[in-house]
Amino acid sequence: MLKQRILTAIVLLAFLVPSVIADDPRAFVLLSALLIGAAGWEWSRLCGWLSWTCLLTGVLCVLACLFFWSSGGAAQPLPLVWLVMSMVWVLTAAGLLKGGVPLWLKVPSFIRWLTGIIVLFAAWVALVQARAMGINFLFSIFFLVWGADVAAYFCGRLWGGRWIHRKLAAQISPGKTWEGALGGFGVVLLLTFVWQYLETSGQWLGPSLYARLALHGPVFLVVSIAFLTTMSVAGDLLESLFKRAAGVKDSSQLLPGHGGVLDRIDALLPVLPLAMLLCVL
Repeated sequence: MLKQRILTAIVLLAFLVPSVIADDPRAFVLLSALLIGAAGWEWSRLCGWLSWTCLLTGVLCVLACLFFWSSGGAAQPLPLVWLVMSMVWVLTAAGLLKGGVPLWLKVPSFIRWLTGIIVLFAAWVALVQARAMGINFLFSIFFLVWGADVAAYFCGRLWGGRWIHRKLAAQISPGKTWEGALGGFGVVLLLTFVWQYLETSGQWLGPSLYARLALHGPVFLVVSIAFLTTMSVAGDLLESLFKRAAGVKDSSQLLPGHGGVLDRIDALLPVLPLAMLLCVL
């Protein structure tokens, strides 16, 4: 399983990295749109829709992304969109993580489906705009999410249950602990300052997320990083909740060793619009 997971990650990075660093953004736009289309297909399946409607949803997601980009919509400043999406994420996370699967299942299927598609589309727009703001900016967001995820896993395995003796969300994802979440934040905070130091001492392709947040002072920087790290964990937990409601372990088997596309981007979905909002304040 580990070998398969590593091979899949290498293949994904082999496509992702060249598309990100290319001068022409079209490859990145197309690749990211295809991933969102796959995520839309998976989301429809989690909502219990029929096979053909799931496939149609995926195709429509791809077409919507490409049309929005070709029409110039992704190039427009969208502060109100980021504000609304941030509020949706915070309120949804607070409500569902408290109410759990029973509360989610009370939401009509169409509302669940539509909300998910809007979230995916907004995350894609934020992703494209983050790429336009610079490679350094985009990768700093990626590494924030990846760092929080990896550090939470290892810190949870190493210290889980020894200090606080409490699961983070036992009914949703029993493997996650408060130790892991706190460890993830600590590593991301360290990453933030290391990244800033390297950024000021070398040639980087545009300012990072951390540099932009630091313009408002160190307190704003630390609070923002804590907020983004918390929401990355919330995104992960919410996807686990949705899978529990659907009675599945993975969103699909599109990515051998990793599950589905949603399993890989769940933590990015709230962080992308939130990061865009914090950078336009």
